[in-house]
This record gives sequence, C-alpha cells and structure tokens, in this order.
Amino acid sequence: MQYAKLSNGVTIPQIGFGVWQVDEETEAPAAVAEAIRVGYRHIDTAAVYKNERGVAKGIKESGVNREDLFLTSKVWNDDIRAGRTKEAFAESLERLETDYLDLYLIHWPVEGYIEAWKAMVELYEAGKIKAIGVSNFKEHHLDTLAEEGLMTPMINQVELHPQLPQHELHEYLQDHSIQVEAWSPLMQGKFLEINDFKEIAEKHGKSPSQVVLRWHLDNGIVALPKSVTPERIAENFDVFDFQLDADDLEKIDRLATDVRLGPDPDEIDF
Repeated sequence: MQYAKLSNGVTIPQIGFGVWQVDEETEAPAAVAEAIRVGYRHIDTAAVYKNERGVAKGIKESGVNREDLFLTSKVWNDDIRAGRTKEAFAESLERLETDYLDLYLIHWPVEGYIEAWKAMVELYEAGKIKAIGVSNFKEHHLDTLAEEGLMTPMINQVELHPQLPQHELHEYLQDHSIQVEAWSPLMQGKFLEINDFKEIAEKHGKSPSQVVLRWHLDNGIVALPKSVTPERIAENFDVFDFQLDADDLEKIDRLATDVRLGPDPDEIDF
C-alpha cells in the first residue's frame, strides 16, 4: 500500500475503492467486503450514491475494525443549496453506522458551497471529521474560499486520468498543499481502447488497468477505481510491485486529449 499525507498530517491510502453506481442491496455489501479482504482500506461513497447502508454492511461483514479503515462520504448538491450540510453529515453517519468520517467532501461547487464549507470546518474543528475537502472544484472556486478567509481544503477530488491530466489544476493544488484525488481513474473503461496501455502492460507483465492506476500513483494522485467483480477488485489493487519508467510516462503523456467524460463543474444543472 502507498499513502499520501494531507496538509494536516492525516494519511490516506492512495488506492481507494469507489462505489459509484454500486447497488446498495445487491452489490455494495459483497463488493466492499471483498475489497477489504483483498487489502483496500480506503472506501469512497457519497450520499447521492444511495448505498451508504450497503457500505456499512460490507464493512461489518469484512470483520476489519472501523478504525483501520479510511471512510469518505460527500454532501450532495440539494443539501448544499438548502443549507443542510450538518444535517446531511449526521444522516450519512447514521447510514454508515459510524460516529466519525475520515474525509467529508463538498460534492460539487453549487450555490451555497461557501456556507457548506464553513459548516464542514466547524464539524472538522469539533473532531467529527479527520479531514475535509471538496470535489469537482476548479481553481476559481478554491480562490473564492481563500478570499473568504476560510480554511484551505485538504483534498480536491476531480475527474483526472491520462486523457484528462489537468496539469494546470494539479500544479495549483500542489502549490496550495491540496491533495488531488481522481474519480473515474480508469476512464470509464476507455483505457481498453488504447493500444499504448496494452504495450506498456506487456512490458511489465501487468494488465492495462494496472498500468493506468500505476500512472496515478507515480504522479502522486489518490485513485478510486470501481468494480463489483472479485477478479477486477483484486487486479486494481495489485499495483504496488512495479513502477513506470520515463519512456512509459512519456508515451502516456501523449495520450492527453483534455476531453471530459463527466460534467464540467462550471456547467452543471443538477
């Protein structure tokens, strides 16, 4: 396992298990339990995923102590707009059957995010969250928090992968000691269409998905692959025994298109 250290000293496993679009009843408990059995200690969910109860069940089934896991959830847009951040946080705790979170994030920079951030800072200072951050924030959103004189987020979880490396944002985050975290690091499966990953994988005796995830690790990024298939869950975690060389990284750098697979944070309407 590799870890990143956040600005407040908290350590976060660099490979986490994402559960977006994982069904609460039929998939989440077994998938989370299997991920923990394989070795994952970082689970990333969100209120809007509607599977927090399933995540809690999977954690319980794993037999691993809650204190040995890094658990993330996020406040959804409706609650941000309604000024319900603290209430939403309490509801997530109840569904996750825990009395604290390791990380809580603002899911999108919708109207009301400044007040939501103030509420999260209060929860953090009260010891209910070990680290707080944001998701899908661009530089200007982060600048707004700074202009308000507010605490700097410890993490920004964004769409980031070899075709959308977000170099300028990544550099900004590094300059401000904000850890970058990638959702959809495997490009929603589109890596399978790119021969370069297959060639690099053959060279290292690994799979294309492992090469993509290793690219994230080698660039200091926390990555959140998702799968409900036991073989894929294990494969996505088996990335700590090799490194990409300069030729590999140069070949991957050439794949950048800067095309998003998900919404532009400045253009969302949900």
